[in-house]
Parts: sequence; C-alpha cells; structure tokens
Amino acid sequence: MSLQPLSTRSQAAGVVSPSQLKVTVHSCAAKKQRGEKITCLTAYDASFARLLDESGIDLLLVGDSFAMTAQGYASTLPITVEEMLWATRAVSRVTRRALVIGDLPYGSYQLSPRQAVKTGIRFIKEGGAEAVKLEGGRRRAAAVRALVEAEIPVMGHIGLTPQSLHAMGGYKVQGRSPEQAKQLLDDAAVLVEAGIFALVLEGIPAELAAEITRSVPVPTIGIGAGPQCDGQVLVLHDLLGLTPEPRPKFVRAYADLGAQVRHAAELFRHDVEGGSFPSQDESYHLGRTQASAAKQ
Repeated sequence: MSLQPLSTRSQAAGVVSPSQLKVTVHSCAAKKQRGEKITCLTAYDASFARLLDESGIDLLLVGDSFAMTAQGYASTLPITVEEMLWATRAVSRVTRRALVIGDLPYGSYQLSPRQAVKTGIRFIKEGGAEAVKLEGGRRRAAAVRALVEAEIPVMGHIGLTPQSLHAMGGYKVQGRSPEQAKQLLDDAAVLVEAGIFALVLEGIPAELAAEITRSVPVPTIGIGAGPQCDGQVLVLHDLLGLTPEPRPKFVRAYADLGAQVRHAAELFRHDVEGGSFPSQDESYHLGRTQASAAKQ
C-alpha cells in the first residue's frame, strides 16, 4: 500500500490542523506574513528525520554539517555530492510533513549556473529533496536564477558561510563593520531578486539580522543571528548534546544525549564483562524434546 501525504490522509479522516499540513515554500512565506516563527533542524538519517517530522519541525535541512557531525571531518569542505545524496534519500523517504532541503556541497555549484542546475536536479530526482540550499551572496545570483528557472526552490545563505572557511580566515562573525553590513544587505536583496524562497543568516550581529529580516519579503532563518529572524535553525547534534565542547555561543543544548550514550555503553560493557548479559530470560532455548535429542 502506498503512503499518502499526511495532509491528504488528514483530510480523508475529516481532521486537518495547521500542524498536519504539508510544509511548502508557500506556507513558509505565509508564516512570515502572519508573524509566525519557522523551525528548522538538520537531519541526516531516517531515524532522526522521522522523529523530527513527528515533532512538528517545519524544515529539515540535510546540511553539509553531516561532514562534521557524522563523518569526522574538521570542516564541511570534503563531503561529496554522493554522500549528501545518500543522506538526503534517507531523510526524504520517511518525512511526511516537513519541507526537505538538500544542502549543495562545496564544489558542486561554484563553477557555473549549469553545474548548479545539474547538481540541483540530482538532489530533487535522486535525493527526494523539495528544495536546495547554497551559500554566498551576489556571486551566486546567476546560479540561483538558473535553479529557479529549472523549477527548483532555493534557500540562500549569507553571513558566516562555512564553505568559505579559508577565504574568511576561520569561523568569524560577519557584518560587524558598516561596509560588511551594507554588503550583506545588498547580498540579501540580490538573492531575493534572483528568486530565493528563504534566506539563512549565520553568524552576524542580531541588529543586522533584524534589519535584513525587515528588508526582505522572504523568511529569514537565523543561526547565531539573534532572535528577530523569521525562524531559527540548529544542528541537531548540537541541540541533543552530541557534539564535544566547546560549542558555539549560539547553541542551546536541549538534551545531553552524549552523556546518556556513554553511560549506557559503560553499563553494557560492565554487564557483558561480569557475565550478567545476556540473562537466561534474554536467551533463546530449545524445547524439552529438542534439548533431550541434543544431549544424545
């Protein structure tokens, strides 16, 4: 039996609430108009994607942070299109309500608008994404326009752009000087003109993020950009306490799963080494007839 979209199943049952409706680029725009906040978390596998979707998170970003959180890289730069597609497929297979956004990795769109479209199409067709995200300001406008012309919704990303790590000289807050602030305001306007449906603002002063949010008609999604953005995004592993200290200033850990995982593994090791796991009740046994035959 094929799965129906959650909104269709809800309508068939005669019950439709806003939290059940499928999130789209248009419903994100409507949230900004109504002054409602948008929630976004990263997801890289089916298990967490299903839980986040059921929790009512609006946007699931299959972020290139996958390189650092799950693959042990020191930055996002090494991850490949194939690795990102693997994660995007896993997330899209189980997501019913949230909008799934695939993060285009470094080197997959910078060469030309044609390259960007080719990569974007793979994320939609092979990955099951419903939108893509790319980093950069006015230099990415042509790529954004080409993707939008190919019917691919695009989320922009300006400010601290991790794929520009080396050019920026590290993970540094952007937009503190008047010149940088004006550049980011201009970049936002250019990307909106090119056709983005939303804009990530990362690592910029809260006051500048508020000004950009007021100046653009599309939703802004902040990460280290203060409370006045239209929405907020966090890396899931940061939110769950699964990343090592020190964490960025803007991270609020809502759980300490790292400590719980370590504790559970220590208990397992203790029980195995002490011979208490598995117990007789946790083992399979032969019936009396089979047991007697086995002894003969």
